[in-house]
Amino acid sequence: RAVVAEAAPQVVFHLAAVGVTDPGVDPALALAVNGGGTVHLLEALREWDVRRIVLVGTCYEYGAREAIEGLDPFNAYAASKVAAWAFGRMYWRAHGLPVVTVRPFQVYGPGQPMHTLIPAAIRAALTGEDFPMTPGEQERDFVYVEDVVEGMLAAATAPDIEGQSLDLGTGQAHAVREVVERIWALTGARGRILAGALPYRAGEVMHLVADADRTARLTGWRARVGLEEGLRRTIGWAREVRNV
Repeated sequence: RAVVAEAAPQVVFHLAAVGVTDPGVDPALALAVNGGGTVHLLEALREWDVRRIVLVGTCYEYGAREAIEGLDPFNAYAASKVAAWAFGRMYWRAHGLPVVTVRPFQVYGPGQPMHTLIPAAIRAALTGEDFPMTPGEQERDFVYVEDVVEGMLAAATAPDIEGQSLDLGTGQAHAVREVVERIWALTGARGRILAGALPYRAGEVMHLVADADRTARLTGWRARVGLEEGLRRTIGWAREVRNV
């Protein structure tokens, strides 16, 4: 409450969370921080006349199902984000808080932790190392970070969407191996792509793609940066960081 009172916000973007890049995060910790932390924030915001509260979830809340079929999280982080979404809906219904939830899909771009897929593949490509990976048949909706920021801003300003949940993605699916192969082509990498050297994660989701059309209807927002251009920008950033 003291932090909210000091900031006196008109629009709130809630991105604070644990477990974003840690599939093994402790479930109790994930629920306490991501679920309980959201409740504490929403409770504090009840005392303020905010225009919009944007809660940031994850595409992994959907699990193995398509968006229209409901939620089916497969790890503790995603399950805790489902809890945060449910409390957001409750505070909207019960208390009239102007809550909107966004679910970014496979976000990538400059500044991403180097142990995640695309930065790790770029690092291997630039240094000539082999890149061990899963078979790479899982399909993801890769969306560039600048587009995601614009999508969040659209969720904060679009009229009459309180209580809604919005996918932030391109609406196009690409196999993980295809993305790594594109990185190899763009960098002229000499190392080998060792597809199948690593197993899939337990409960791996094989297909996740955003309902981009619905988000566009509700907000007017669509992702603009294509995969090829986004990878070029991210490779450029990685070269600057590594001075390669």
